[in-house]
Amino acid sequence: MAPRIDRRSLIAGGLGLAGLTLPAGQALARQMLGATGFTHNVASGEPAADAMLLWTRYVPSTDTNVIRLEVEVALDPDFTKVASGGVVRTGAYRDWTAKVTVDGLKPATVYWYRFVAPDGTRSPVGRTKTLPQGPVNRFGLAVFSCSNLPYGWFNAYGHAAARRDLDLWLHTGDYLYEYGSASIKETDLVAGRLPQPSTEILAIADYRLRFASYRADPDLQRLHQMAPMVAFWDDHESSNDSWEGGAQNHQPDKEGDWNLRRAAAMQVYREWMPVSDEPWKAYPIGTLATLYRTESRLLARTKPADIGAAFKAADPDAAIKAFRDGVWRDPSATMLGSTQESWLAHQMKTNPGWQLVGMGTILGRTVMPKDAVDWLRPSVSEKKVAGYRNDIRAAAQGLPMWMDRWDGYPAARSRLLKSAQAADADLVMLSGDSHNAWAFGLIEEGRPAGVEFAGHAVTSNGLEGDMGADPGVVARGFMAANPEMKWADTSRRGYMMIEVTPNRTTGEWLFLKTIKARDTTLAGAHRMAVERGRKAFTL
Repeated sequence: MAPRIDRRSLIAGGLGLAGLTLPAGQALARQMLGATGFTHNVASGEPAADAMLLWTRYVPSTDTNVIRLEVEVALDPDFTKVASGGVVRTGAYRDWTAKVTVDGLKPATVYWYRFVAPDGTRSPVGRTKTLPQGPVNRFGLAVFSCSNLPYGWFNAYGHAAARRDLDLWLHTGDYLYEYGSASIKETDLVAGRLPQPSTEILAIADYRLRFASYRADPDLQRLHQMAPMVAFWDDHESSNDSWEGGAQNHQPDKEGDWNLRRAAAMQVYREWMPVSDEPWKAYPIGTLATLYRTESRLLARTKPADIGAAFKAADPDAAIKAFRDGVWRDPSATMLGSTQESWLAHQMKTNPGWQLVGMGTILGRTVMPKDAVDWLRPSVSEKKVAGYRNDIRAAAQGLPMWMDRWDGYPAARSRLLKSAQAADADLVMLSGDSHNAWAFGLIEEGRPAGVEFAGHAVTSNGLEGDMGADPGVVARGFMAANPEMKWADTSRRGYMMIEVTPNRTTGEWLFLKTIKARDTTLAGAHRMAVERGRKAFTL
């Protein structure tokens, strides 16, 4: 029997839904309406065949800086068949979050777990499942990205959490957003969904409070409670368009040292998420597949190439060509860094089965269609229209519409795809970031290198915000302009379901009816598949 979570139990358990309306700048739970106890439910992650990382947050009511929690793991939700356990210490120094890895588990087995506080109180009961070993007939995972709380309800999380045909969650980033409330248009805001603090997050206390606000959401809590998650950050967990040395949304003269902000973002992410401190990792799914968690933002990514000056040159077309043949092709530009590139290349050569690579941003080549300006809403600003025109001009020279994605780093993209080809890998990229849904057949040097299931957002706005044309027209236009693109949806929110079998990997984009009300009703789906050894979609 699955544990039940409702509004009353969330609030009674501590922070709960009240966290969405708390005053800014108060990071510790005891300062937030005096919340104590297990404030944010439980979570699991870093799955293995014989181990699992378990997470919770517990704030004591007594005046102490350190507490000790026990964890119990059982084969049944009533804990009559205890299978493992552990103990962990936490305190104010890590915002009272606690993580412990338990060993001695059996492969492909559902376990139930709970934490026990020093006063004997117990956390909500969580459900998790270990990875399989040996031959595997089927494995199912759900893929999420881009969940901006003020823009809507996390119905994608709620829908997935109610399923029983999934073994794992994969979150490819933008789990939360760093912006302050002033950046949100009133027409986009859903009542009661403003997170705290209300300002842009910059310091440790800010990031902690933002996580506390997001993790108070009942559907996100339920998601974490029902299955393990493999998660990694993209840019908004720190700041928009971040790279090793800075970010588009970080101005040192106003917001201070980037290294301090980056360190704060990384520390708090690792406190609040069920993840290990390893920067990247491989998760073997028996002999069926290997799933990879990557890091492509804060540790080695070089600054994205800036084409802006070319558009302002006396001869823009000549400047764009020079940019294309110079800066854009620079082989020193990297998303992963040479160490991670080498690691991933060796892993794909060694590991059996499907190679499922989780990535924050999209690999598929995408240029702006020449008709895109004709699709825009009349209300789109002249500045934004000019940006679309510039992207169309760059597309005529073969340049991508987003330099922050992999096709903004063409040499690095080529190295990754060539390594997959050299390994004869059945490469399946699982990516997010763009807020819309896409399918790409990845090509390198004229040969198929794999496929990409690029997921749509949980709530974040996509291209439909600017496009007034019928979404079908927009999608067909993008496909016509981009040979690698095999399908697109530019208007709906939801998540992806990936089903892996020995001979086929199938991806299904699921679309929610709405995000403006709490409703998990589906309003459509699209399915595509790739056969083992084909390295291209079955159309």
